[in-house]
Amino acid sequence: MRIALVGIGKIALDQHVPALADSPDWDLAATVSRNGSVPGVDAFTDIAAMLKAHPDVGTVSLCLPPVPRFDAAVQVLRAGRHLMLEKPPGATLSEVHVLADLARAQGVTIFASWHSRMAHGVAAAKAWLAGKTIHEGRIIWREDIRKWHPGQDWILAAGGMGVFDPGINALSILTEILPAPVHLRTAELDVPTNRQAPIAARLNLSQDITADLDFRQEGPQTWDIELRTDAGHLALRMGGNLLEVDGTRVDGQDSIMGEYPALYARMAGLVRDGASDLDLAPMVLVADAFTLGQRTTVDPFDF
Repeated sequence: MRIALVGIGKIALDQHVPALADSPDWDLAATVSRNGSVPGVDAFTDIAAMLKAHPDVGTVSLCLPPVPRFDAAVQVLRAGRHLMLEKPPGATLSEVHVLADLARAQGVTIFASWHSRMAHGVAAAKAWLAGKTIHEGRIIWREDIRKWHPGQDWILAAGGMGVFDPGINALSILTEILPAPVHLRTAELDVPTNRQAPIAARLNLSQDITADLDFRQEGPQTWDIELRTDAGHLALRMGGNLLEVDGTRVDGQDSIMGEYPALYARMAGLVRDGASDLDLAPMVLVADAFTLGQRTTVDPFDF
């Protein structure tokens, strides 16, 4: 199947392009970007021009930042093409509901891709937790914004999500593996004086689960989820790639990322089945954090 990739930035070049190159399902036929391109692939700077020039492209994957993504997504769906969305699926919940309705009306697939759910230990963690009671849990998700998003000012602007850009990865895993739904109780958001989005956050969730999110950690990065249950202690480490039960490794591997080939395999299956997957549970928790969160002004941040 022929696919176009829109937004040729760091995440596209690091993850999407290699995943598509190795995929048995997809042929990358076109790209759309103001500046980026992929050698040997037809490149455009305007999505409308690409859609017109490539009626053979049945699927479009959007890697744009959340705020400008909606208009591009509408163009894709109105052209009758299947749509894959990099996380988060939009800047607001309301616009994603509009996209869902439009996809349904057009009879095409829409897929909100949560890449961390494809990490190596997640499925096994979900299976182990099935039927168990959660007593308490904690998420520690701390990484270096300068390493993963160098110079990307949009991520700390309004709509850029700030620390929730990585933090939503943890929440996507949590909402996937828990046997019962979780909701937000309170939140504290640390916002730099010269920015609009939080650079750190602390969440208090139901089932006595807490989350410590920080975009300022240098050196080794921390992506851990730990849950104490009525049947023992579960830990997902390395961003969901390593599963431990009662301190013993039972599944997964020590490497991170590698989830994108699985995302594109999932998208291929959805297209073939005429189905969609638009789970918004992680995004709801983030929206609730912005609604309930107590804001604290912290030192300015510059790249």
